Amino acid sequence: MSNMKLISAAVITAGFALASQAALAYNAGDVFVRGGVAQTDTGSGNGNLNGDSLNVQSARGFTFGAGYLFTDKVGVELNSSEKFEHDLNTAALGDVGSVDRLPVNLLVNYYPMGGLDSKVQPYVGAGLNYTRFSGEPTGVSIDESYGAIGQVGVDLAVTDNVMLNGYASYADVNADINGGAGGEVDIEPATFGGGITYRF
Repeated sequence: MSNMKLISAAVITAGFALASQAALAYNAGDVFVRGGVAQTDTGSGNGNLNGDSLNVQSARGFTFGAGYLFTDKVGVELNSSEKFEHDLNTAALGDVGSVDRLPVNLLVNYYPMGGLDSKVQPYVGAGLNYTRFSGEPTGVSIDESYGAIGQVGVDLAVTDNVMLNGYASYADVNADINGGAGGEVDIEPATFGGGITYRF
């Protein structure tokens, strides 16, 4: 009888363990929110201002987003951030002020491990980036930008609902200055971020 009790207890324990592990799978209908910090690298040679070579300096800020899985492997994500403040300088004039950049991204993500019991859930995504500039130096007006964006990332489960998140993205941001008469901004930011994902 004691052996039967031990076997029953082992089966029940294994069942709970499997159920707990199964909860780590990404499934259709899952909803998540994300928050963290990101560093955006703008590179160099970021267009021109009145014919003078323009450099837009890199910046760091808080990011946030939300998503939904239509199937175990395919979902949609909408993310943004606080305004990134970028210092501006030109070859001839040096420091010419700063500009605030607010990106909004809508992506379709693919989860290759979706539906599988795994604490590690990588993903890749592609979609549309919208960028709004504000707080430009006096006499400078930068238009809005629409372009493509791609990302790769991974969620690492800590509990059934809480995951550590890390990602990298690359966007195409190109906008006219003063309607094109003052030059253009071409920054194509590469962004690297990390934070927390909470899944409902």
